[in-house]
This record gives sequence, structure tokens and C-alpha cells, in this order.
Amino acid sequence: MRHRPLLAVTYGMALSPRFQEALQYAAALHNGQVRKGSGAPYVSHLLGVCSIALEHGANEDEAIAALLHDAVEDQGGDPTLDAIRERFGAIVAEIVEGCSDSNTVPKAPWRERKERHLAHLRTAGPSVRLVSAADKLHNARSMLSDYHAVGDALWERFRGKRDGTLWYYRAFLETMGADGPHKLLAELRRTVAEIEELVNERV
Repeated sequence: MRHRPLLAVTYGMALSPRFQEALQYAAALHNGQVRKGSGAPYVSHLLGVCSIALEHGANEDEAIAALLHDAVEDQGGDPTLDAIRERFGAIVAEIVEGCSDSNTVPKAPWRERKERHLAHLRTAGPSVRLVSAADKLHNARSMLSDYHAVGDALWERFRGKRDGTLWYYRAFLETMGADGPHKLLAELRRTVAEIEELVNERV
């Protein structure tokens, strides 16, 4: 299945008050949640993912979904998805659902969730693929920075530990790479390769 390239960039779009509402909603949903390791407010990640998505041509629905991409799996499951659909529309809800690897509590085992999500991404639409790639790039940038700071202690933050986490990013890139190279995924590949190079130096 062919997808629209992630570099179909159309700049000059003005974001409406709807986007501002989504930003406030995301901040409220994730209030008190922090990033693993750094302890930074979790909204810093949501803003980072949204920024990357917008820099690579996201429209307003995609930008709002970027702000809310973790809301379902971290903040309430299907009831939260229903609230997103009511407040921001079916398109945003569909993107958020497509970016979520779990909508139940408790969550399924980590590896099972990741494999199921990768299978979904193989046929996902361009909006889901864009937001997912932006999410992985922001996380990979943070991982690289933190690995320079704390070394192998980084992997204790992740359920997949070192081998599982690196497997997931390689598998994600393989899944997303069917449409050929483009700027966002090219940076993700470079970032993951740099992390792996540092890991190999320590082995």
C-alpha cells in the first residue's frame, strides 16, 4: 500500500483557536505526568512532537493529534478517545487511536503491544504515520541526549530495556521505510544509528 510522502509540506497555515483549545486540553490531561528520567513535565514531549509534525507539513488536525497522541494510552483509554472525538472531531480521534498501542487497563505485555502496533502501521494512513514518526524522532533525540549523560543507566527507564528498545526503533524504521527516504525518517535513522554506535562502543 502506497502512502503520501511525509514531506508533502504546505507552509503558511494559520492555527485556529481549536488548536489552542487542544493545547490546553492536553496540558490538563497530562498535568502531573513527567518524562522518564529527566522529570520534565510531560507536556514538553507533546509540544516537541507537535513541533516536529508541523515542521514536516502537518495540518491542524494532525497537529492537534500530535498534542493528544498519548492521551488514550496514558490518560483514560476509550473514554478519553470518545471525549477527543466529541471535542476535536472524528479525524483527530482516528489519528490518535492509530498512534495508540493500548486503550485498556492494565496494558498488554510490552512486546505484544509493540508488535501489534507495528502491524497496524503497515497499512495506516499518512496522518498516523506522520504523527507516529514525529513521536519516535522526539523520543530518539531525548534518548541520544540522555545516553550521553547517563550511559547504560538509560535503559532501566524502558520496559524493553536496551535490546527491546533498539529492536523497536529498528522495526519501526523498517515498517515506515517502504515509501523511500524522506527528511523526517532520515533524521530518525541517523539518530538511532548514533545511539547504536554509542552502545556498541560500550559493549
